[in-house]
Amino acid sequence: MAIVKMRKLNLLAMSYDKDTVLNALQRTGAVEVVLHTETAHTQIPEGSAEGLKTRLASVEAALLALSAEVESYEREKGVKTGVLKDGFEVSYSDFMGAKAQEEAVCAAVERINALTDEKNLLKAEIGKTARQKADAAIYAKLQTPFAAFDDTAHTKAKLGVVPLQNRDAFEKALEEMELCAFEQLNTDAENALYFVTAHKSVAAQAESVLSSFGFVACPYTEGTGEKKYAELTEKELALARELQANGYAVYELKEQIRPLKIYCDYLAFVLEKEELNEKLRATKNTFLLQAYLPETAEEEVKGALTALENASFFEFSDPTEDETPPTLLKNNKIVENFEGITNTYSAPNYYEFDPNAVMAFFYSLFMGFIIGDMGYGILMLVGGGFLWWKSLARPTGVSRLAGAFAVGGIFAIVWGALFNSLFGFAVFGNTVMPNPQSDQWSLAGISVPSVLIISMELGVVQIFVGYLCKAVQLWRRGDIFGGICEGVFWALFSVGVGLAIVGFLDEAGVPLLATVGGITAGVSLLLAMVTAGRNEKLFGKFTKGFGAAYGVINYASDILSYARLYGLMLSGAVIAQIIATYSAQFIASGNIVLILLAVVLLIVGNGFNLVMNLLGAYIHDARLQYVEFYGRFFEGEGELFTPLGSKQKYIYLLKDG
Repeated sequence: MAIVKMRKLNLLAMSYDKDTVLNALQRTGAVEVVLHTETAHTQIPEGSAEGLKTRLASVEAALLALSAEVESYEREKGVKTGVLKDGFEVSYSDFMGAKAQEEAVCAAVERINALTDEKNLLKAEIGKTARQKADAAIYAKLQTPFAAFDDTAHTKAKLGVVPLQNRDAFEKALEEMELCAFEQLNTDAENALYFVTAHKSVAAQAESVLSSFGFVACPYTEGTGEKKYAELTEKELALARELQANGYAVYELKEQIRPLKIYCDYLAFVLEKEELNEKLRATKNTFLLQAYLPETAEEEVKGALTALENASFFEFSDPTEDETPPTLLKNNKIVENFEGITNTYSAPNYYEFDPNAVMAFFYSLFMGFIIGDMGYGILMLVGGGFLWWKSLARPTGVSRLAGAFAVGGIFAIVWGALFNSLFGFAVFGNTVMPNPQSDQWSLAGISVPSVLIISMELGVVQIFVGYLCKAVQLWRRGDIFGGICEGVFWALFSVGVGLAIVGFLDEAGVPLLATVGGITAGVSLLLAMVTAGRNEKLFGKFTKGFGAAYGVINYASDILSYARLYGLMLSGAVIAQIIATYSAQFIASGNIVLILLAVVLLIVGNGFNLVMNLLGAYIHDARLQYVEFYGRFFEGEGELFTPLGSKQKYIYLLKDG
């Protein structure tokens, strides 16, 4: 439950040994290379990563095309080979051996690209043929050769189509012409097929009429319409067979997915090493490297470097005060699930304490309060716990979020028991907590929802802890008096506020607490004002003190923010109770249809309510941590520790083997 202490590595080695040294550091999985300070008579090493980027993009494009074809084939055939699964284990020797497979990989990429190009051409040709077939469909019933629809010595002949909406006007115009005849041969949903003849003396007039109604002449001159349509149909089928054969040819390459994924991650590591040039310094024959590593990994890294036969010099030291090492968090398996919530806001910096354990408690407490139902809590615990446990060996972002929901489920069960709610049903005779929908308390003579007051008191408690965290933060840095002034005094102010709220409640029956709380809050606020400008000059002392007093307004606003706990909890409780009430009535009716409807309502309704509650709880609970809690002490702006070569996209790299 801490931020791991880091050590700094400075290394000098021959330039031709750079790759060997970086490989050794990568294998430890414990070294993050950082930007080297500018050093006299050194420069950034030469090199370019553009070629590697292009090659990696080409291989990944081929992998994507192959994976898409295999996924489509397996979905269509209903089979699962498992070749598409990421995160498979790869030994270190197999990973580094990917370089030796480069020729085979390039051959596979070339074959995939060729098949992909062929597929694209086939698809384009199929589209073109489909359009030609659609155009020829209206001629499909013509058994008379197209050559028969030709001019004679004294007439002009035209075979073609007119849009169906122009048909009546088109025929009327032709009927009004002298020395002109026509015959409708076929129609479809859009066009009508006509054979039009006109004496040569009126041919120009006939052409004008045809053009005005959108007449399109037949593009075919050989064979019959029936034969032409059959030819296009056969061509379309043949192309479809070729496309299917192409797809199967790609699918047969499915075993190449694994080596392609290994090679992609290997190539990404090679690219990462090349891009490290921007962080290194070099002379004519040597390179210099600076890196951070966990203190616990120093011996391992030292051993890895010592084992190299190549000449190198290296030393370990503690970071100086003006250096900011990356942040490596070390928490137990439960608290680890909440690190992502903090990191979404900002990773803690190296010099502050890790707030995740404290935040995890409040996050779970508030999530349980918002859900406030034993049934929902059990579903969260079982479902989230299963997803978390299933990925315990190799946790992912999703599995850790599921783990956070599982812990929240435990608190939801407790709060649900206190509120006497199991999927909206009251299961106990007595209820510990007040009814969130109906119970009111009198706060200084004003009727206020009782659970709203409880929500705000929870807020007072968290803000109190936030100020204690501020004190701890300063004490860890040796500022004892600052911790008292900026942390303890304001924590006591929170105690006073909390006691005063209870004292002003008629139902509590302890009005003395209002006086005690008021005095505690007043004295602590006065002390905070007096000491706020302790490091300032005369005018600064006044402004700082005034600023501290003004901060009470922000404090009140923050307390009111915790009303969202009540609002979210109330909405979920009302929906759950409505579902429970209607379901109970349906079941009590004895009607089999209504009983089945009740079952559906219970499953679907509660499922929807839980999902919406979880979404609201996740977002608004996080907001309370980020603003109201972390705003008291959290500094953030840390950079998470990212060891060299630790970012694998497709595989799970084993450290040994």
